Amino acid sequence: MNIERYTLGKELDSFNYQQEQDGILAILEKGCNVALDMTECNYVSSTGLRVLLISKKTAAAKGLQLYLVGVSNEVKDIMEVTGFHNFFESFATMEECLKACGN
Repeated sequence: MNIERYTLGKELDSFNYQQEQDGILAILEKGCNVALDMTECNYVSSTGLRVLLISKKTAAAKGLQLYLVGVSNEVKDIMEVTGFHNFFESFATMEECLKACGN
């Protein structure tokens, strides 16, 4: 399975959402699955959640996958409160993600 890593910064919010969304969508446009490395990200706003959802929907429409990797406890809490955790397959480490995806 062809998978490419995209690394988020410390926050995914209204200040940087367009850049991050464009980066994720560019990988999907190449026909690659995305391993979204969230190891450094400790905050996701509602705008950031929208980026994740758009990226997941775009991946699904192309027959691809979007995996979350290294989601912090702070971000997990946000995703659980909003119900977003149900939409994503996530892994603790990049190695776990790659192994599960056959890479």
